[in-house]
Amino acid sequence: MKEPLAMRMRPKCLDDILGQKDLVGTNGIIRKCINRQSIFSSIFFGPPGTGKTTLARVIANELKRPYRNFNAVTGNKKDLDGIFIEARMSGQLILICDEVHRLNKDKQDLLLPHLEDGSIILLGCTTANPYHSINPAIRSRCHLFEFKPLTNDDVIEGLKKVLVSSEGLNNEYKVEDGVLELIADCVNGDVRWAMNILELCSIISNDGLIDINTVKENVKNVNQRSFGSEDGHYDLLSAFQKSIRGSDVNAALYYLSLLAESGDTEAIERRLLVIAYEDIGLANPPLVSRTINACEAAEHVGFPEAIIPLGVQVIDLCLSPKSRTGVDAIHRANNLVNTKAYDMPKYLRLSPVGLNKDEQYSYERYDCFQKIQYLPDEIKDEEFIKNFNPNRYEQQLKQIYDELKKNKRTNKLKDLYK
Repeated sequence: MKEPLAMRMRPKCLDDILGQKDLVGTNGIIRKCINRQSIFSSIFFGPPGTGKTTLARVIANELKRPYRNFNAVTGNKKDLDGIFIEARMSGQLILICDEVHRLNKDKQDLLLPHLEDGSIILLGCTTANPYHSINPAIRSRCHLFEFKPLTNDDVIEGLKKVLVSSEGLNNEYKVEDGVLELIADCVNGDVRWAMNILELCSIISNDGLIDINTVKENVKNVNQRSFGSEDGHYDLLSAFQKSIRGSDVNAALYYLSLLAESGDTEAIERRLLVIAYEDIGLANPPLVSRTINACEAAEHVGFPEAIIPLGVQVIDLCLSPKSRTGVDAIHRANNLVNTKAYDMPKYLRLSPVGLNKDEQYSYERYDCFQKIQYLPDEIKDEEFIKNFNPNRYEQQLKQIYDELKKNKRTNKLKDLYK
C-alpha cells in the first residue's frame, strides 16, 4: 500500500522542517538542545499542518532515542502500561502524544510519576490552547512551544520539494505558473493540506501538466483555520464582537462570513444579542428588539439565506452609537456583591417579622415609594450607575436620575408615613 504523499514527504531531519525558525533555525531553542544531545518534556501547540508531530519525530531521530507514538483519543491504559515497561527497560523513552489535550484523568495519573522521574520524555502535540485545555499538573511539568502558521513562501518551498523528490512526484509533473501560489493561498499555512491538493491534481492532470484550472476545479473551499479548533472558534467570535464595538462594519461583515461557514447560527445569534445589550445598550434601546427580530428571521430561513438578516443587523449594530453605561453599572453591582454580604432592610422582606405595622412597607403609600431607602445601611449611598453618555436617551435618563437623587431617602418608615 502506497503511503499518502504528505506522509512520504515528512521531514526526517531538522534542516527539512519548514518554518518555525525560532524553534529549529540556527539559533532556535530546539536545535540548540539537540546539538547538546538534550531534550525535555514539551507541549507543541498550533494550527494543523505546521509540523508539530513531525518535529517530535525528528527530535527522537536526531537524538537517536527510542520513542513510541500514542494517541490520547484512541490509546488506552494497557497501551500506556506497555510503554512504561519499555521505558524502565531502556532507561528513558520519548513518548510522542497526539491530541495530548484529550488525555483523561486516569491516563494523566498513570503518566505523571514517569514524567517526574524522567523515565518518560513527553512530546505532546495539540491544536488546542494549552493554557485552557491541558491539565495544570501536566502543563507544569512541560515546556510550551507555539507553532506559527507557515507562510505562503514556506508552503511553496515545501511543494517545490515535492515536485523533485524521489519520495514525492519525482520530476514526473510540470506545473503552470501560478499553481503553487494558488495552492498556498487556499491552505492558510497548512502544508499537509497543500500536499494533498497537489497529489490530487497530479492524479487527475492531463499529460503530466498541473494547470491552474485543475486546481480551481478541485479546491472548492479555502482552509479557514478558525474552525479547526474550539479555541479558534471563540477567537473568531471575539474578533466579531470587537469589530462591531469598534464600529468597523467591513471587518464585522468579514468575520460574520467566516462564522457563517461553520453554520453555527446559535453562536452568532447569542453573540449579537450580547452585543446589543453590552456595547450599544442605552445608546439605542430599540436596537435590541431589531436584533431579536433579525435572529428569529435567521432561524426561520436557515443558512445560507440566514446570513442576509444577520448581515443587515450587523451593519445596524456597527453604525449605531455605543454605550457601556448599563453593563458597567451591573458589573459594579456584581463586583460589590461578590466582595461582601450585607443584610437588606427588614421592611423590604416579603414577610417582615418583629416590625410594627407602621414600620413595615406600605403598598398604599405611593407618595413615599421614591423616598424609601432600599439599599442596606452600610452602602446606602453607593452609586453603580454613573458616567452617562451624551446621547439623547441617556441624557433623559440622567435628568430623571438627578431629580431622584434630590430625594432624601430614609429607613425610618414610621416617620415617613406621618
